[in-house]
Amino acid sequence: MEITIPDMALVVLVGASGSGKSTFARERFLPTQVLSSDYFRGLVSDDENDQAASGDAFDVLHYVVGKRLRNGLVTVVDATNVQREVRAELLALAKEHHVLPIAVVLDVPERVCLERNAARPDRDFGPHVVRRHLTQLRKSLPNLHREGFRRVFHLRGPEEIAAATIGYERLRNDLRHETGPFDVIGDVHGCRAELEELLDELGYRVERDDHGRATGAAHPAGRRAVFVGDLVDRGPDTPGVLRLAMGMVEAGTAFAVCGNHEQKLVRALNGRKVTTSHGLAESLEQLAAEGPEFTQRARAFCDGLIAHYVLDGGRLVVAHAGLPEHYHRRASGKVRSFALYGDTTGETDEYGLPVRYPWAEDYRGRAMVLYGHTPTPEAEWVNNTMCLDTGVVFGGKLTALRYPERQVVSVPAHQTWYEPVKPLAVARHAPRGLALDDVLGRRAVETSSLGLVTVRGDQAAAALEVMSRFAVDPRWLLYLPPTMAPTDTADSGDVLEHPASAFAALFSRGVPEVVCEEKHMGSRAVVLVTRDAAVAPRRFDIEGDGAVHTRTGRPFFGPELTAELLARVRAAVAAAGLWESLGTDWLLLDAELVPWNAKAQELINGQYAAVGAAGAAVLPAAVSELSAAAARGVDVGDLLARTALRSDNVGAFRDAYRRYCAPTSGLDGVRLAPFQVLASEGRSYAREPHLWHLSVADQLCAADPLFAPTRRLVVAPGSVDEGVAWWEALVAAGGEGMVVKPAANLTGSGRELVQPGIKVRGPEYLRLIYGPDYLQHLPRLRKRNLGHKCSLALREYALGLEALDRAAAGEPLWRVHECVFAVLAMESEPVDPRL
Repeated sequence: MEITIPDMALVVLVGASGSGKSTFARERFLPTQVLSSDYFRGLVSDDENDQAASGDAFDVLHYVVGKRLRNGLVTVVDATNVQREVRAELLALAKEHHVLPIAVVLDVPERVCLERNAARPDRDFGPHVVRRHLTQLRKSLPNLHREGFRRVFHLRGPEEIAAATIGYERLRNDLRHETGPFDVIGDVHGCRAELEELLDELGYRVERDDHGRATGAAHPAGRRAVFVGDLVDRGPDTPGVLRLAMGMVEAGTAFAVCGNHEQKLVRALNGRKVTTSHGLAESLEQLAAEGPEFTQRARAFCDGLIAHYVLDGGRLVVAHAGLPEHYHRRASGKVRSFALYGDTTGETDEYGLPVRYPWAEDYRGRAMVLYGHTPTPEAEWVNNTMCLDTGVVFGGKLTALRYPERQVVSVPAHQTWYEPVKPLAVARHAPRGLALDDVLGRRAVETSSLGLVTVRGDQAAAALEVMSRFAVDPRWLLYLPPTMAPTDTADSGDVLEHPASAFAALFSRGVPEVVCEEKHMGSRAVVLVTRDAAVAPRRFDIEGDGAVHTRTGRPFFGPELTAELLARVRAAVAAAGLWESLGTDWLLLDAELVPWNAKAQELINGQYAAVGAAGAAVLPAAVSELSAAAARGVDVGDLLARTALRSDNVGAFRDAYRRYCAPTSGLDGVRLAPFQVLASEGRSYAREPHLWHLSVADQLCAADPLFAPTRRLVVAPGSVDEGVAWWEALVAAGGEGMVVKPAANLTGSGRELVQPGIKVRGPEYLRLIYGPDYLQHLPRLRKRNLGHKCSLALREYALGLEALDRAAAGEPLWRVHECVFAVLAMESEPVDPRL
């Protein structure tokens, strides 16, 4: 006998002591799948045969069963399970987690059980225990199905048990192997003509019989349709819709899930007593005109429809009324009921209709969920879910979503075929904010470029204060820039960082060409700008024109100055023609805002200027006194030399920070140096070469003097000397240094992911970072450890890219912010901030 079980199931072994349950489980299942009551007794008492420990043992066993079932794992319970009350607890767990319970009965003669127990010295109970088990087993056998086991496999005797094998099967709702592309079509409700028009708009070729009736449709590119249910009722041609949909499903060019109207139609066709309201009477009349053969075919089709499908590796779920994540790929009456009818609050509205529970507003699942059931004038994204019922039968339109493109396609209704009880109205959703559970605690964020990136709970807690107290509204926060890795420490000479090290690091990773970009001495700025005032409420669920924030999410300026800056940016984007060329109505830019003091004046006054002022006040006086002492013949030569050097160093230190400061008033004196286009509607730009990004920046510079250009140089392995000379000229003229980037931009993935940029800072800028006398401490500074900083840079880079991809794709705020918050959380890592 082959015992066939779903690949998500609770398997309960039932048999007397000595029936061979443990051997059966060990030979047919993975060790991790089997939970043995004996093992758990040993776990809580150090004695697997201590029956007094059974209560604690089963408490722990049931806890582990629940965890495994919640995670969708096949779980085998190895215990006698001959008592109904014991099985009831396991069945309750299966019901709670919506998995199918399977009973496997090992039925062997009493003699065999006794012989096996006698051969085990640890089994010191008498024969009466085995007899009691067998008596309870006999009483249980007729009732296992009625108790709730979906399948019962009765193995009789040692030979049949030894010959049994285990086979796995997918649940019928599990179509993860079907990867698309798909066209998911909303509630049709008997509107055949509109369905044919929509299929034509989607590119399908409708097939017809000799009478001109549509009997199927296929897409020349192999796309397939997915119907979300409610094909029938209310409209003028339920048989025509069914004929077309059945033909497509039978031909493999479509899938269909069951709607509540199909469910009710089947009950009526089966002779059940139902109320023929909401268009059912019309459907029955139309089907009767088609004859019994077609009606029987339609009944069988509707009766065989699955409540929901999981497609494309679990990334897409289709259910008529929607489905929360904990129901995905599960099987139970409750799951089916939710998929067909949704859930209600228990209240009714002014039209006497039940108030639907807004499950989509709380949805946090990874899968996109597409559904219908509740008509709305427009299809709208809510937390990676979309209702595609746009009320075609009520005079609205018939809507489909192209997947994975996320493109909405609609055709208008020919007329109002059925007067709605409740007028169609735009659904009022609660603000799409965030919840603490979205970000707190230890989390593993899946990124496309680096795999899982782990964020510790203490890092998340540290970021929460910054995000909640100081950051701009999270709806504007689509991206936080990563920290940047410095180049390897130079091992000789009078510099700590040298471009030759950066070139060697990237060329050794197979990068054929790099771009050196001037490093502006200012403050990193992320600019999100919208084309007009209507964009932000529709796209980001917030009023406003955009945001300009720092790399920790804080606003640069107050509301008035921010609005003025965004107006200038918007006008420049329009003048450069970027709205049209990029096909977007919002744009996210990575830039540097200069001068440094425009944002960092408080830091300059409190840290750099204070050090400079103190040194300037003390050291020249010390030099003067030491010089006088030397003139009197006191041996202070070494001390005088060191103090004079320190005085010169302080002067160089003051010159260094003053070089990066300039007077500003409002926006006067402020400039923005963009160097990367991060994202726009439907697209992120990490795979565009850096020269493309800089060419876009050049267009903005030409449009408005607010924008400052970024000087750049392309370097290949054969032109390293030219790159070194370019850097030396930059820093000699007072520049901060440069950033060396792979010319192609995003390079590698996973363990092969290459640093997106390596900074090479000049000696005078490093004087600011390490202090006025840092050149005297070069031997010690050369021992600095860069490994943690470089690792952090890659992890933050991967999180940033993931945030951009999710934002560009229109994913919900919590999905984008999961990555953004993780970048900020990692900023609490104990890494030397001078690196």
